[in-house]
Amino acid sequence: MQIAVRIDDITPDMDWKKFRRLEKILDDNGIAPLLGIVPDNQDDNLKKGEMAPDFKAQIEIWKKKNWSFSMHGWKHLYTTKKGGLFPLNNFSEYAGVSKEMQRQMIRDGKEKLLEMGVDTDIFMAPGHSFDGNTLLALKEEGFQYITDGFGSWPYRWKRLIFLPIAFQRNKDIQKEEGYTTLVFHPNTMKEADFEAFEKLVKEYKKDFISYQDYLKAPVKKQGVLGRVKEYGMATMKRLLVMLFTIKNNKDVAE
Repeated sequence: MQIAVRIDDITPDMDWKKFRRLEKILDDNGIAPLLGIVPDNQDDNLKKGEMAPDFKAQIEIWKKKNWSFSMHGWKHLYTTKKGGLFPLNNFSEYAGVSKEMQRQMIRDGKEKLLEMGVDTDIFMAPGHSFDGNTLLALKEEGFQYITDGFGSWPYRWKRLIFLPIAFQRNKDIQKEEGYTTLVFHPNTMKEADFEAFEKLVKEYKKDFISYQDYLKAPVKKQGVLGRVKEYGMATMKRLLVMLFTIKNNKDVAE
């Protein structure tokens, strides 16, 4: 299995200490990830540190390391209770919003990124949630890729290319063939998360690839059965996470 890395919630005021630790692991092992940059962050949950003095200069440093970039929504604000076509969560910045409004949000986000020096055709939906209108609007605004979905290969659907993420990290990376993406949120990572990632990289180092190489992977076509299976997997994972959270809260209370 070929393994790519994506990092969510990149903002000028993220937790830079945690991000730097993750960055060092990646640099030490020659791994060039995909960064999901929020164009105009208004989500207080992502405001974890001091504002970077020159975020645009930082982006140029990442470019020199051949890191890739995606547009991670617009303001990263969840305004609907919709899970959309990939219901890992039952909230969204996009799903349930009119196509006209979504197109404007995507256009505004793209313009903000261009001001930062980022020109990308990869989209990363906050909360992994999007709907059919999102896909239409993305295509009309020049996007080609969405970093989401489940499966072992990039696939084409609705004239866009989906770059799947891991369903079950430990099981997915043990497969002999295919591609997957490991997703990280530095703002919320704990010591055990960093240690686990370092251990995983040490064990599977030869299988990690740059995100740019992931974009070169063969693309397959996804049919109706594939869509139904993926929707079911996303729904099941959401329910399992909910049950796990309830159980943990109960254990803490006891």
